[in-house]
Amino acid sequence: MFGFQGGEDADTLLRKKQYLKEAQRHWRFLTHYDLSTIKTKGQLCNMIKIRKGLSEEQATKDVDNWMQGKEF
Repeated sequence: MFGFQGGEDADTLLRKKQYLKEAQRHWRFLTHYDLSTIKTKGQLCNMIKIRKGLSEEQATKDVDNWMQGKEF
């Protein structure tokens, strides 16, 4: 999701870097390392659920709202 896979074009890299920074502003408890290891929406939801003590449904809703309009 936020991690770099190699062979990606410059626009994709820039977009991922911007999303990573936005995610850090939105969820201040997530470190750069945390975000760089997240590869799927499910992993992000699970980390949000654990760190914020939310239900799975609440965490998924939070992530869905944040992801709205973003292209991964």
